[in-house]
Amino acid sequence: MNDNTLHHGASTWAVVLAGGDGNRLRNLTQDANGIPVPKQFCSLQGGPCLLEDALQRASAVAPIRRLCAVVAAQHRRWWHGLLGHLPEQNVIVQPHNRGTAHGILLPLLHILARDPDAHVVLLPADHYVADEGTLAIALRRAADLARANDRAVYLLGIEPEAPDTELGYILPSPRRFSGSPSQVLQFVEKPTVARAEALIDQGALWNAFIISGSVSALLRLFDNSFSSTIVSIGHIAERRIDLESALLGQLYEQLPSIDFSHAVLEGREATLQVLPVPRCGWTDLGTPQRIGMTLQRLREISDVPRRHTRSFHLNLADQYARGQSAARIPVVCAR
Repeated sequence: MNDNTLHHGASTWAVVLAGGDGNRLRNLTQDANGIPVPKQFCSLQGGPCLLEDALQRASAVAPIRRLCAVVAAQHRRWWHGLLGHLPEQNVIVQPHNRGTAHGILLPLLHILARDPDAHVVLLPADHYVADEGTLAIALRRAADLARANDRAVYLLGIEPEAPDTELGYILPSPRRFSGSPSQVLQFVEKPTVARAEALIDQGALWNAFIISGSVSALLRLFDNSFSSTIVSIGHIAERRIDLESALLGQLYEQLPSIDFSHAVLEGREATLQVLPVPRCGWTDLGTPQRIGMTLQRLREISDVPRRHTRSFHLNLADQYARGQSAARIPVVCAR
């Protein structure tokens, strides 16, 4: 089946967002030449890199012909060989990093031009999940809900394992049925421990930044400030102009950097639903501290085998261990 023979209203696409620079991990992800490798192209303990893990995760809801990756032009050296199994038009290249809002808008308009009835699941490329099966069930559930309601947008919220001050929280309205989606009441970013404890007591969930909805519902989240950008990118996508064309590059040169959570989601809580996900050992890997916490947890699980690093990946476990060792070396002052 190709994109022109998709069943009306039945197609689900998955988009893995992998265009970030990973600046918060820059000191941890430098290779032997001192070049920082974006975290999505690093492995946690050897084996597949985080982007490969995310693509495998996304395959729970979409076949490869509808599986897309959003990457950055300046990262070509890392993704060019890695994404050869995807259809060429599914590798969506941003000329410049202009924030997560534009990183989401570009693939949505690209998909809209190919499949106007599409439903889309958006996933970041920097997560670790111990129990992928539990998350896969939730992903399929979110996709099913979006297909059943073309106007709704669903966010996945992970049931917290403990108060965490580095994560975002979603406070939902009271659920009528266990496991059912409910309206989003409030987003809270990086609360204090006391605030996190209070939020959990109220039923708050960790915000995994995994989002599902019809392509039209997701585009409706963007307000009028994006209208000219939507027209311009839509024109490029509809004409099937090469996404790496000078035309797109010129457009991106003029775009501001805009955060999707703050500029698009916040203030639209009444239009959003959150689907609770049972505890599944989920975390993001956005900071060295979170990587250290995740590696410590893995060391405590004796039956998790350590895989060998492929030659073109940095192994975050090794990099973290080297950093810790260097930090423990005493400094000898010259006399």
